Amino acid sequence: MSDKLKLYLDLIRWNRPAGWLLLLWPSLAALWVAAGGFPGWHLLVVFTLGTILMRSAGCCVNDVADRDFDRHVKRTAQRPVTSGRIGTGEALAVGAVLALCAFGLVLTTNEPTIAWSFAALVVTLIYPFAKRHVSMPQAVLGVAFSFGIPMAFAAVQGEVPALAWGLLVGNLFWVLAYDTEYAMVDRDDDLKIGMKTSAITLGDRDVPAIMAFYVAYLLVWAALLPVPRQSPLFALGWTAAAAQVLWHYFLIRQRTREGCFKAFRLNHWLGFSVFAGVVLGYGF
Repeated sequence: MSDKLKLYLDLIRWNRPAGWLLLLWPSLAALWVAAGGFPGWHLLVVFTLGTILMRSAGCCVNDVADRDFDRHVKRTAQRPVTSGRIGTGEALAVGAVLALCAFGLVLTTNEPTIAWSFAALVVTLIYPFAKRHVSMPQAVLGVAFSFGIPMAFAAVQGEVPALAWGLLVGNLFWVLAYDTEYAMVDRDDDLKIGMKTSAITLGDRDVPAIMAFYVAYLLVWAALLPVPRQSPLFALGWTAAAAQVLWHYFLIRQRTREGCFKAFRLNHWLGFSVFAGVVLGYGF
């Protein structure tokens, strides 16, 4: 493997799949709900590959936007753009190519999905700069990381019903929970450089707020999804997710960097549990 390829893989966080898995599970769950079961291999492939590509493109934009901040944060100081090993123009070019590849996949769906993909792109581009001006930028990330839900409904049904927006709001609470855990890892560094995060805004209310976000996510999805009323198997996945929420409390209650980062890093299993419950409820 060439050194340049290694740098590109580092740029898109290829060795850290947790990021795109956090995006993937709610999108796939929405596909199952919209289709009332297995959505077909075409949409499954489009949304899986599209999620990986767009998350990778988002990393490129985020690293360029945050390069002057990241050099002051121990965890991010050696990222390719921050360390100068990849130029900003080159990083943006890589991101553009990845985004175009994702758009090519969207073009194989339908007009409503294509239209909503532009809105998703705008939110993705806004998020890196929200950290300068918004006290809870994780809410902006929550919209960006939840946009696969309305796009999934658009791809299957040709429209975005109220159910999709309700699930998006519920998923936004999950993003607030895990990204606040993530922000707790860098809170000391972010305070020094003037970065705005939910961990800083919430202060000593961070842990109870995270627990409240998790509960809101699980309750909203359980209330809105038709699956629980069709099959008790959904309860298996939902219960597994709830158990992980309790585990996360013990991981983050002391607010250690290690515990908070572990909670964030393993959050994709919580999302997978809910997705698995949906699949079990509808059937593959």
